[in-house]
Amino acid sequence: MSWFSISILLRVLLGCFYCSTCLFSTIPTGFVYVPDIIPDIQISLRYASNENFMGHIVNGYLSNVSIITRAAAIGLKQAQLLAKDNGYELVIYDGYRPQKSVNQFMNWTQNLNDSQIKKNFYYPRINKEDAFKLGYIAEKSGHTRGSTIDLTLILFGKHVQNPLKPIERNLTDNFTILYLDDGTIDMGSSFDLFDEASHTNSTLVNRTYQENRIILKNIMEQAGFTNYDKEWWHYTLNNEPFPNTYFDFDIDSSYSCGNRNEMFFWQLFIVFILLAISLKIN
Repeated sequence: MSWFSISILLRVLLGCFYCSTCLFSTIPTGFVYVPDIIPDIQISLRYASNENFMGHIVNGYLSNVSIITRAAAIGLKQAQLLAKDNGYELVIYDGYRPQKSVNQFMNWTQNLNDSQIKKNFYYPRINKEDAFKLGYIAEKSGHTRGSTIDLTLILFGKHVQNPLKPIERNLTDNFTILYLDDGTIDMGSSFDLFDEASHTNSTLVNRTYQENRIILKNIMEQAGFTNYDKEWWHYTLNNEPFPNTYFDFDIDSSYSCGNRNEMFFWQLFIVFILLAISLKIN
């Protein structure tokens, strides 16, 4: 086999491998992995761990990776720059959420035989069957449309801590909650606490925490997002690209560009080995 023939064969093989890699396990058009747009953003998906109100990994969360629409990611990139201008960075708790996950949340509220191992941490003074009625869980979630993000702030240069550190905290009505410290900016109540203390403008937390929430809200509004007033961490992109579409693909790192590139280079290595063997035989 001549070197010219080998070069042609190599190009054909590489083209086939590249196409097969790109077509394998791709996310829907219009969606991106957040780090592909914002490489320095911190991600701490609570539903990809046991640290959430159900106490176990949620259906559809296969990796600690964040996927959102490209439009939302572009807006979030602006929010990250604004946060840095104020001495902070963003931390993502949740982005796109599969419909299967939402369905599991709804089933959880109706399962009265559940052990409720996380009640004291996430819903200490409500019955879990009321979470839907109170607006903390939705049958159709904005997250499933891909342009809603749960997030917070952290001081620039700091990193999210794991495991979380529960700290007892008295609210202004003298009720005691557990604040789950993960090293992020203290907003007075933790992510996913089903309580009025989590309402963005709640006066159940003191003035310092209220001001921290306002800082986050101002940053996100400047970047084109709107807050859900019952959850200080919850923001949806204005003019979202899929306002009536609810997706159900899994959150999996195997879709990501980085993993596709790694697969591609391994395939390239195999091609070179095969060519070397072919040359030796000939």
